[in-house]
Order: sequence, then structure tokens, then C-alpha cells
Amino acid sequence: MKVLWAPWRMKYIESKSESCIFCDAINASDDKASLLLHRGKRAIIIMNKFPYANGHLMVAPNRHIKEIKELNKDEWQEVFGLLVLSTDLLSKEFHPQGFNIGANIGFVAGAGYEHLHFHIVPRWNGDTNYMPVLAETKVIPQHLERTYSLLKKGLGKFA
Repeated sequence: MKVLWAPWRMKYIESKSESCIFCDAINASDDKASLLLHRGKRAIIIMNKFPYANGHLMVAPNRHIKEIKELNKDEWQEVFGLLVLSTDLLSKEFHPQGFNIGANIGFVAGAGYEHLHFHIVPRWNGDTNYMPVLAETKVIPQHLERTYSLLKKGLGKFA
């Protein structure tokens, strides 16, 4: 296997800390810097800083809990309502042809974070190209700041 030099990955590796990215975003005052798109009463919508695809979002409860069974009824309703809102928003702004939605439960499943969260990854026909196969590299066609601006503006239309 060839080795691809990817120095931008070091930012992700070095950004790992003892704190929780979701709790940090919830407690932060600068939503844009945290890529936090929506603050609900019981849950948030946040962009993935290291996306699998353009527009990759995450929904997490505000409480730092580890498992789905820990969600109370109000949290469950808000989390799943935000999953629907996220797919509606992404559909309106980016017109994907499908979505991958999944939950990260537990430290090993959540990239080192135990805070329960759900990924919403928009998908397009042909979005998997030769780069991941040959170079183990994903190509994200839009800068996170531009994606944030588009989604934040689009989210306002749902309010």
C-alpha cells in the first residue's frame, strides 16, 4: 500500500482532548466557531468538522449521555425531530439523492466520544469516486465555512 502524506489529519489527531466536542459546543458562546447550527431545548444540530461528505451533520442531545435508552421521551422526540429537520434542510440546500443516518454509541463507535450522537451524511449517485479507493482520500468540494453559511441561512427558512 502506498502512503499518502496527509498533514491536515494531524489537526484532527491533535484536537482530541479529554473534553467532549458536543458539550464544548453546547457551552461555547460562538456557534459559528463550533459549527453549531441549531440549539434546541434538549438537542443540537452541529456540523462535522471532519466530514465524510459535504453537508455532514450530527444531532446530539444536550445532556451528556452514552446510550439511546438514556434518552427521556422529550429528548427522544427532539433528537428525532432534528434528524428530520436535518434531512429536510440538506435536501433543500444540497439536493442529495439519499442519506446515511447512524448513531454512534460508545467510545469506540464515537471516534473517542461517549456522548450519544447521530450522523446525517448526504449522498449523491457517484459520490464515491476513485480517490478513496486509490489514495484513501475523501474529496470534500466545499469549505466548512461556506457550508455552515448556506445551512445556517437555510435553517432560518424553517423557523
